[in-house]
Amino acid sequence: MTAARLLMVQGTASAVGKSTLVAALCRLFRREGLRVAPFKAQNMALNAAVTRDGGEIGRAQHSQALAAGAEPAVDMNPVLLKPEADARCQVVVLGRAWRTLAAREYYRVVDDLRPVALAALARLRAQHDLVLIEGAGSPAEVNLKERDIANMWLAQAADAPVLLVGDIDRGGVLAAFVGTLELLEPAERALVRGLVVNKVRGDAALLAPALDFLRQRTGRPVLGVLPYLPDLRLPEEDSTALDGRRSPRAGPDQLDVAVIRLPRIANFDEFDGLAGEPDVCLRFVADPGDLGAPDLLILPGSKSTVADLEALRRSGLAQRVVAFARAGGWLLGVCGGLQMLGTAIRDPHGVETAQPEALGLGLLPLVTTFAPTKRTCQVRARIVAAAGPLAAARGLVAHGYEMHMGASVTALPPSCVVVERQGRPADDPDGAVAADGSVTGTYLHGLFEQPALRRAVLDGLRARRGLPPLGLVAPPTDPYDALADALAPHLDWPALRALVGLA
Repeated sequence: MTAARLLMVQGTASAVGKSTLVAALCRLFRREGLRVAPFKAQNMALNAAVTRDGGEIGRAQHSQALAAGAEPAVDMNPVLLKPEADARCQVVVLGRAWRTLAAREYYRVVDDLRPVALAALARLRAQHDLVLIEGAGSPAEVNLKERDIANMWLAQAADAPVLLVGDIDRGGVLAAFVGTLELLEPAERALVRGLVVNKVRGDAALLAPALDFLRQRTGRPVLGVLPYLPDLRLPEEDSTALDGRRSPRAGPDQLDVAVIRLPRIANFDEFDGLAGEPDVCLRFVADPGDLGAPDLLILPGSKSTVADLEALRRSGLAQRVVAFARAGGWLLGVCGGLQMLGTAIRDPHGVETAQPEALGLGLLPLVTTFAPTKRTCQVRARIVAAAGPLAAARGLVAHGYEMHMGASVTALPPSCVVVERQGRPADDPDGAVAADGSVTGTYLHGLFEQPALRRAVLDGLRARRGLPPLGLVAPPTDPYDALADALAPHLDWPALRALVGLA
C-alpha cells in the first residue's frame, strides 16, 4: 500500500494559528474525498481528550480528527506533555502516563521517543491518504533544536513539505517570517514551500506591498492571507488562551456562570458550550474581588490539585469560594475540583507532592486518595442528583470521560451513576451531592458539551432566578464546516492541492 502524502504546518511562534489551520485543512481535504488524519509528534497541553480505547491525546488533535472525519487515536499525538508543579511534566506516551520528569530529565529521554513518533506516523500513513502534521512552537529556537522532535527534525525525517504560518495581529510578521527562515539550516529551509499570513484584520488588499516583499525576500509564495476570526469556539490547548479574554458582565436576564481559573487549570474547554448559549455570561475568575455572586460557580479540573489548592488559599479565593457555598450559592466541582471540595487529599505514593496529606476546602465529607495509575475512560453516566445544579437534568444520560489519578470516598449520595465505561456495562456511583444541593461534585468531564443536558441545567438555574425556561435553541452549525468555509476563499487552493500531489 502506498504511504499517505504529507503536509506539515509550522509556525513562526506559538499561538500563531497552527492548530486552527490544520483543523481547517483537515475538513477541506476531507471534502476532496481523501482519508485525512492529523498528527503532532509532541504536544504540551493541559486540555486533553480520551480516545475510544482509553488513551489520552491533546485536545487539538482530537478536534482535528473530528474535522477530518476520523476516529481520534493515540497515534495522532504519540507524546503529550502535561505540565505539573515545580517545573515538571507528566509524559504521556501513546496515550498512557509514562513518567513524570523535570525538563532536564525529559531532554535526556528525547532520543527514546523519536522512534515512537516515527512509528506512529508510519501507522497513520498506512491507513490514510493524507496526514496533516502540526509543528510545535517555532522551528527556529536554536537552543532547543537538538532536542526537537516536532518540527524540522520530523519534517526532514518524513520528507514533508512545510507551510510556515505567521500571526500579523501580534505585529512584526514580516520579520518573523524572514528571521525564522534565516535561522533554519539550508536543508530545513528547502522544505518550506509556502507562507501563510494569519489573523488579518481589515482590508487584506493593503498588504500587497508586504506580500510582494515576502515573495522577493524569501523566494516562497504566499499561499494564504487568512482573516482574523473571533469567536471560533474551537477547543483551546492551554490556559494562555484565557489571557486575552475580556471579563464580561451578565445582563439582567442572563445567567452568570463563573469558573475559577486555577494556575494549572485543565480541560477548561469543556465549558465552551456554555459560552455559546444566548442566556449565559461565562467568565473565568482569578481575582477574589471578581467573584461576585454568580448563579453557578464551577471549580474545574487541575493537573496539580494540591498545588492549585494551595494557590487558591494564598490568593484568598479559597475563602471566598467557601463563603459563597455556605451562603447557599451553587458550587459544582469537576474532577480535581471535586477533590478540592473534600476534607482531605491523601498522597501515599507521592503522585503529586511529597506531603502525605493536604486539607481540602471541607465543603463535602469526602476523602480522596491518589493512586499511581491513571484512569482515562470514555463513559456514559446517568444524572441522579436530587438537589443542586444537576438536579434539573436528573434522569438524562451524559456522554463524557474520566481522567484522574485516585478515588474519592464519601457517604453522600452520588451526583451521577456510571452505566457504561469503555463500552462495557457498569453501575458505579460518581461524585457527591450535599444535602441542600449547594455543593455538587463529579469526576465526569464533558457534561456541558451536550446541548440537551446543558440546557436542562441552565433552565434549572433560570427557574431558581424566577426566569422562564429557554429550552433548546437552534442547533449550532458544525464549527469545522464554518471554519473551512471561512478560510477556503483566502487560501491558494490549487497550489495547496498540487503541494500534496492532487491533480
